[in-house]
Amino acid sequence: MRTWKASTAAAPWNGLEALPVLIGEIGGTGFGTTLLQALAPALPAASWSLYRVGASVSPALLASASHGVPDCTRQCWHAYLSGPYERDSSLRGQGGSTDAGSQLLHHARADDMPAEHQRLVYEPHGMAERLSIVEWGRQGDELLALNLYRHTHQPRLSDRHIRSFETLAPALLALARKHAALAAPRPAPAGDEVLAQRLLARAPGLTERELAVCLRLLRGMTHDGVAADLDLRPPTVKTYRNRAFQRLGIHFRNELFALVAADAGADTY
Repeated sequence: MRTWKASTAAAPWNGLEALPVLIGEIGGTGFGTTLLQALAPALPAASWSLYRVGASVSPALLASASHGVPDCTRQCWHAYLSGPYERDSSLRGQGGSTDAGSQLLHHARADDMPAEHQRLVYEPHGMAERLSIVEWGRQGDELLALNLYRHTHQPRLSDRHIRSFETLAPALLALARKHAALAAPRPAPAGDEVLAQRLLARAPGLTERELAVCLRLLRGMTHDGVAADLDLRPPTVKTYRNRAFQRLGIHFRNELFALVAADAGADTY
């Protein structure tokens, strides 16, 4: 596994002739497969994904597609949320900057991943290597990742392929981000009633206060904000949170986001 800083220097791309077509597909249903077709002269990739994860956000699959193989990207995402997500640090690198807007590049083979990640995500879906560009968000614990996946039927990634990705990655991330913002229709976020139903389905014993605290945490409130909203002291909020998390079988806020996203089928990441 390798991590390095993304370069802002411009460099030629031997797939540049496909760029106008790719730009024309932004926001449309053909963008995902067009991206992979445009990349084909530069590097072998049969699937790609764009997602946002972090302790302060609900994990969200923003865009994904496959080309030349059955599209397994959503199955991969569901498998990722089922366990590997909670322990995955593969995109965080070693000592890289987490300043807002900073970008890192990653290259990993399937056997670089923990056994659970390999077993649930890579092996069942025929994925062999991943190239990623990661951009850190404002909170410092939130990242946006664009991932390209080489499948087992494709040739191994060479140094030339990786250099091509290095020159392409910042522009690809910008295009994919714009596509995700424009793509429609977008499902409306679940309201409190729907989220409450999902939490109660998981833990019917949740009290009214425990449920109220969880719902406010899912809105992104801080503990102090929840305390002010419910007219409670912050230590009391933490007590309700801890009791609720124990009933739900979780320990951290990001697991709460993952729980409701998984119950919704995780149609957005």
